Amino acid sequence: MKMLVHICCAPCFAYPHKRLMEEGHEVTGYWYNPNIHPYMEYMARKEALQKYAEIEEVEVIYEGYDFIDYLKMQLQNVERPQRCINCYSYRLERAAKYAKQHGFDAFTTTLLVSHHQYHDSIKKVGEEMGEKYGIPFYYEDFRPGYKQGKAIAKAYSLYSQKYCGCLISEWERFGGMKEATR
Repeated sequence: MKMLVHICCAPCFAYPHKRLMEEGHEVTGYWYNPNIHPYMEYMARKEALQKYAEIEEVEVIYEGYDFIDYLKMQLQNVERPQRCINCYSYRLERAAKYAKQHGFDAFTTTLLVSHHQYHDSIKKVGEEMGEKYGIPFYYEDFRPGYKQGKAIAKAYSLYSQKYCGCLISEWERFGGMKEATR
């Protein structure tokens, strides 16, 4: 199949990319992550993906960084898991729409690699967006390859992030939640 793969980061793309290629799929990456904050974090992740794409000779489509529109949506519900589900919907809708408009056979996401994400919700959102735009969502549990992807990232000296990416997760990860409750 001609597959569009939404990419959250290079380390999470490494395993699905290799796996899908081994299965004989034609893989094109799709970078759309207005959730990542601050901008320097966004650029570090994007540059790591560009390096991976160059090494592996894989085409990647790079969409814009519409952080303000994303933030307006995300601030409507900041509690987990709903904020994460809203984030999945925001990004996977864009991927599904792009895949349909550009003649792909299916789309998927590297979000299915992480043990830190709401896996069942990602699958549900992907399937809903696939139905909405008339393009199949390719589901595979990529979590067994998480460590392999991290090892590839390390071997290629790719940047690996310390939090999911959104402003609120950054705040939680680096102590904002503790400060707010004092």
